[in-house]
Amino acid sequence: MKAVHFGAGNIGRGFIGLLLHNAGFEICFSDVNDALVANLQEKQQYTVKLANEPGDTYLVDHITAINGKDLAQVAEKIAEADIVTTAVGVSILKHIAAAVAKGIELRLSNGEAKAALPIIACENTLGGSTILKQFVYEHLSAEMQALADQHIVFPNAAVDRIVPLQQHEDPLLVVVEPFYEWTVERSPLLSSLPEIEGIHYVDQLEPYIERKLFTVNTGHCVAAYHGYLRGYETIQEAMKDPAVVAEVKGALLESGAALVQTYQFDERAHALYVDQILERFINPYLVDEIARIGRSPIRKLSPSDRLVRPALLAYELNIPVTHLTAAMAAALLFQNSDDPEAIELQTAIREQGLTHTITKYTGLDEQHPLHKQVAEQYQELEQTFGSAGKGMSKS
Repeated sequence: MKAVHFGAGNIGRGFIGLLLHNAGFEICFSDVNDALVANLQEKQQYTVKLANEPGDTYLVDHITAINGKDLAQVAEKIAEADIVTTAVGVSILKHIAAAVAKGIELRLSNGEAKAALPIIACENTLGGSTILKQFVYEHLSAEMQALADQHIVFPNAAVDRIVPLQQHEDPLLVVVEPFYEWTVERSPLLSSLPEIEGIHYVDQLEPYIERKLFTVNTGHCVAAYHGYLRGYETIQEAMKDPAVVAEVKGALLESGAALVQTYQFDERAHALYVDQILERFINPYLVDEIARIGRSPIRKLSPSDRLVRPALLAYELNIPVTHLTAAMAAALLFQNSDDPEAIELQTAIREQGLTHTITKYTGLDEQHPLHKQVAEQYQELEQTFGSAGKGMSKS
């Protein structure tokens, strides 16, 4: 079986690549990093190490790599693939769409009968595969789109594994946490294919992806923004501070209550899930930088993302919300000169004012109670920690 995976970075190699390899796939990585592609082409294998006490290691072999800038070569690989996956970041999906479209055209125009092709965007967002499909179809004729609907499927997915930034003597080595979840929605076209070991297939994905986003991602960024204000550099350091832990637990109680009511999750089972997440955050064998988790605060403050969306869900269900809004306020204080979104956010506050900035980036109207709460908590945090907190105030 053959897989084409876009994005040969740490997540691509350490998460998706490892699972596909363990399920019996030969993997062709597509990436635009010339040095990385050359290294993969030369070695044709790499090592994944688990962040646990024994340091379990896995050899991922039977791989190759191609340069994503060579659209013709990428298209040829897609035409012969049994699955296509991505781990490139949501903003990059539009840049790989042309190559995916060419691969679909080549696959469907050669006249040979092939099994349905799943194309799965393994990104940290709602409906990642649907987003990719929309970009791909912009490059296909109406006739080809109709044909693709019969033979190509874009099932949405939820993915969860902590893979921190890292530097090793072996540039292909990846360290990942032992825990992972890869959940994929079923579809009529997928029913004709064998299920892939390591993937959890579900009929309704939204509850699972929101559970992940509003627990793992919410808790992670709450720890990052409150940890930043207190001068910590890693999530592991921040989670040793009882004040940070209280903010994280409080936010996850709020998002959890909303999730349980919205999707009828078992309350006890969700509480155990939260406890598991908290244990993952303090894994002593991982070093996860606050700069990485806190980056892109504009995206994380957007109406459908990990802070505003669960806060609104809770508010609409009459669940008191204070910790999620405090995290929004902390995000508004996040500064990092290496992060364009952090710079833009601070510029907006300075030039347009806090009230306008909250509305612009969260979608919360000035008269909304949560808007007022965020503004008040921003002032309180600013008085306590200063306008840039004690963290990486490089702007």
